[in-house]
Amino acid sequence: MRPFILAAGLMLAAGAAFADPIEGVWQTQPDEGAFAHVTVAPCGGAFCGTITRTFRDGAEYQSPNLGRQIVIDMAPQGGGNYAGRVWRPSTDRVYAGKAAVSGDRMSLSGCIAGGLLCSSQTWAKVR
Repeated sequence: MRPFILAAGLMLAAGAAFADPIEGVWQTQPDEGAFAHVTVAPCGGAFCGTITRTFRDGAEYQSPNLGRQIVIDMAPQGGGNYAGRVWRPSTDRVYAGKAAVSGDRMSLSGCIAGGLLCSSQTWAKVR
């Protein structure tokens, strides 16, 4: 039994070491005094991000957006780049999205008109 437990522990540690750069908890850029923590994890063959904590005026609060998916089906494109969709809470609209991860920063964009008009934010990795 002990060899099995040791092997299982090593596999879990190896899996964490090989996690995709987009995986983890990210803090959004403040928007109208509020920001969120978004947990990005695998979903199918892509990555999705769910709002797990929300903050306003420096304090945590219970936003109606808790549990909502904000990063949708972000598929790896190579080199830390991803393409999928993003939901913007302030407009309640889903946009074509792209993300670029570099270290502990992620540039996330939502675009319309075939990518001609984009709005972006820079998120910081919390963990």
